[in-house]
Amino acid sequence: MSAETPTAVTAFGPVMQLGFVVPNIPASVHYWTSIGVGPFFLMEHISFAECIYRGQRTEIDMSVAVAQWGAVQVELIHQHDATPSIYNTTDCSSRGGLQHFGVMTASVADDLRRLESCGVYAVQSGSTGNGVRFAYVDTDTRPGAYPGCMIELIESGAAIDGFFEIVRKAAINWDGSKPLRKIG
Repeated sequence: MSAETPTAVTAFGPVMQLGFVVPNIPASVHYWTSIGVGPFFLMEHISFAECIYRGQRTEIDMSVAVAQWGAVQVELIHQHDATPSIYNTTDCSSRGGLQHFGVMTASVADDLRRLESCGVYAVQSGSTGNGVRFAYVDTDTRPGAYPGCMIELIESGAAIDGFFEIVRKAAINWDGSKPLRKIG
């Protein structure tokens, strides 16, 4: 390994979420529930306290639906507007597909400082209206990576941990009823 080569980043994980950009959330929910994944919890037009894309403050209009598939969560993401973001400027944005792997962290800020020393930077970051902090890092641009290799850091906290627990519990012995459940 040369002096210019960043060291391996091994502190991610475990992967707890697969995030897909989709052209239509209800149609995607139909697919996933047809193979037994569900129920999905839909959050429409998410309110961001702050969103930064490539160093610039931005506002995007997006919705997500989340369900549990065993130990892994499935997140379906649909951006309603054309504002540049990771959801509409990556390889999967034109056709849909895997956009990121999600991992939990105790501190997004601490992880970003550590990752920057390895040459890994936030492409999009911020917080939701209820204080959930997140950052998507540019792991999909590293040598040997493929589209869909971006990693989302999701900061643990009461709001997100509570929501993810609701999603997990709803999936246990789910009987197929109410496959798409609106929140808020």
